[in-house]
Amino acid sequence: MNFIFISPNFPHTYWQFCDRLKKAGVNVLGIGDCPYDYLESELKSALTEYYKVDNMEHYDSMYRAVAFFAFKYGRIDWLESNNEYWLEQDARLRQDFNIRTGVLPDELAHWKSKSAMKPIYKQAGIPTARNHKITDIDAARAFLEEIGGYPVIVKPDIGVGAEDTWKLECEEDLEAFFANKPKVPYVMEEFVYGNIYSYDAICDSNSEPLFESSCWFPPSVADLVNEGLEMTYYVNATVPDQLREYGRRALKAFKVRSRFVHFEFFRLTQARKNLGEIGDFVGLEVNMRPAGGYTPDMMDYSHSIDVYQIYAEMITKDRRLMPDPGKDRYCVYASQRDMHRYVHTRQEIMERYGDCIVMAERMPDVLSGAMGNEMYTAIVSSEEEVREFADFIEKRKE
Repeated sequence: MNFIFISPNFPHTYWQFCDRLKKAGVNVLGIGDCPYDYLESELKSALTEYYKVDNMEHYDSMYRAVAFFAFKYGRIDWLESNNEYWLEQDARLRQDFNIRTGVLPDELAHWKSKSAMKPIYKQAGIPTARNHKITDIDAARAFLEEIGGYPVIVKPDIGVGAEDTWKLECEEDLEAFFANKPKVPYVMEEFVYGNIYSYDAICDSNSEPLFESSCWFPPSVADLVNEGLEMTYYVNATVPDQLREYGRRALKAFKVRSRFVHFEFFRLTQARKNLGEIGDFVGLEVNMRPAGGYTPDMMDYSHSIDVYQIYAEMITKDRRLMPDPGKDRYCVYASQRDMHRYVHTRQEIMERYGDCIVMAERMPDVLSGAMGNEMYTAIVSSEEEVREFADFIEKRKE
């Protein structure tokens, strides 16, 4: 089996996907723009061959790289980046090389567009906030009247993360938004008061989960990005029952096959008509890739498993061989930003939490907007310990 992994060096822990695939007997071939000498030694060992391109945005260069591997190694069975940024390019390459194990371009619309996701949620019986494709300010005002007024969220119809997402709370905000609106399609969505929970899964070719997990995120990642706040989030010890049910329905409704996915939901902190009561889950958006940053590793620590191994088993066997160890804890991520000064030094943090810290490093610049600059990740036993850890890390000097 020939598997082309696109940009296998980012995030740097993705070498583990390649490593587990190789150990499962897969011929793993890498394409990226990082010079070979800069690749981590573990990644080099996992790859049969690596093809460097000067610019991964240049489709002809990517096409030639795949063509070279197809000529040298024969038919390509899988092509994947596990990165939403390359989702469309991955699909185009699959189509051009007749690779039928992943999504193709004509299947992407309801995976990428936030407005196109809404009818799929409805089909699955999952409540979701109403939204409106922004055309002009008069249409926006009409939508505001329909949903009962401010606040609302405006965000790119197609986009990754919380960049360029804004909360509008009054007519002045609305006018300012339209005066400076970026020239990309935007949607306006009714504001939902709630925390963000994810449903994370690796599913087989029949849209059945082989692995499930859940993360808690702060109510507005957009505020973190826009206001330079610290990022804290954690992997839950267990998946709430309603979230598990909605996640499984979404896998079927969105026709997800043989993928690692990250679906986002609100858990209501205020009841809202037509959506639910406090504690109920509401569909937010689907992301057809693993959770960002080092979250897959956090899942490993939380559940005492190896998600990279489960992924390899999905690719090679279409089933899970690894047993469930039944040992689940919380894995919490807390960050600091270069723009702030903090009470506790790195040495003090390690002295207090060194026994439970599993990762402590600087985040890549491309991820730091949402994730912070310095990160500490630890395993703890309760939500109370989650809060204590984050408060210690993120306490600022006056």
